[in-house]
Amino acid sequence: MPVTRLAFPTLIACLLAAGQPHAAEPDAFLARLHHHVTLASTVPENGDQNPYAIAVAPVSEGKIQKNDVLVDNFNDKNNLQGLGTTIVRYRPGDKSLALFASLPRDLAGCPGGVGLTTAMTMLRSGHVIVGSLPSHDGTTATKGQGCLIALSPEGAIETVITSAHINGPWGNMAVIDRGDSATLFLSNTGFAVGAPSDDAPVVHKASVLRLDLALAPGKAPAVTRETVIGEGFGEQADKGVFVIGPTGLALGADGTLYVSDAIGNRITAIADAATRSSSAGTGREVTKDGLLKRPLALAMTPGGHLLVTNGLNGQVVEIDPQSGRQLGAQWIDADKAQTPPGNGDLFGLALTPEGDGLYYVEDDMNTLVLAR
Repeated sequence: MPVTRLAFPTLIACLLAAGQPHAAEPDAFLARLHHHVTLASTVPENGDQNPYAIAVAPVSEGKIQKNDVLVDNFNDKNNLQGLGTTIVRYRPGDKSLALFASLPRDLAGCPGGVGLTTAMTMLRSGHVIVGSLPSHDGTTATKGQGCLIALSPEGAIETVITSAHINGPWGNMAVIDRGDSATLFLSNTGFAVGAPSDDAPVVHKASVLRLDLALAPGKAPAVTRETVIGEGFGEQADKGVFVIGPTGLALGADGTLYVSDAIGNRITAIADAATRSSSAGTGREVTKDGLLKRPLALAMTPGGHLLVTNGLNGQVVEIDPQSGRQLGAQWIDADKAQTPPGNGDLFGLALTPEGDGLYYVEDDMNTLVLAR
């Protein structure tokens, strides 16, 4: 059964554990979120763990009904990172969880195999696109280049997309979906990343790639053009979280792509993301430090604000990207087993279809949660 908890007691718990919380401004999106409801476990029958990506279905096709919530898993049953192969489907209407897709660990055509990441989306054509950054031992010491995998709405593999520009597709994707074509924006964090160590170097080779896809009925998605629109972001092998690099991508109404630069502890902006023909480097800095504690997934609110999950505590932060002001934060994971509470627990983030709440996953409990 779903479990409901109030946001305010959560804030008080974190006040005791981690100091004064930063309440969101009254007109902010986060200020309207008062209840957090645990919807379901994200662990399928094969025992995969560590929920990463969240995607809300825009259409009903195949196994999927409109507004279903898809969640993938990065770890296997032994909790080894980069070995998760499953996507589950949560249906809000009847509160059911079911397996959507289980991919072969050693997928032909995907360098290194399958380890599903935060890069996942579902298109209006019914196709589900998901990224893989695989490992054989749970660390970057054995990581593969990875790929993008296109699935049918029945969960069957349609095609594998590889490229010299795709290496460790990692962060949540931003999408322009036109029905018969789509533009995907994805970050890549696999370039020149070696084995994890206490002094693993930061390599400034992570990129943001724009992929244009043709989507013809009855055919697999086909890449028509690829353009590197951002590069030079920091990436680093890590014992605890596999790799640290740019994770969140969100597209503004004016065509600006916002990127969460985890190593730089900041949000940057790439102008004219859908049309530019050259790289903007790391883009323009929007905001840095403050409430940000290794920013991860990004989402855009109906009012044009950014929501970003923190990797080093259990907060989600709201930002006005026009002014760069950090409007406030809310503790959404207060697990005191981590220091600070919620440290390392938050990954994927997605708005509800109505735009009045948000879905997020809690790694510590392997659960999908709704905040409203």
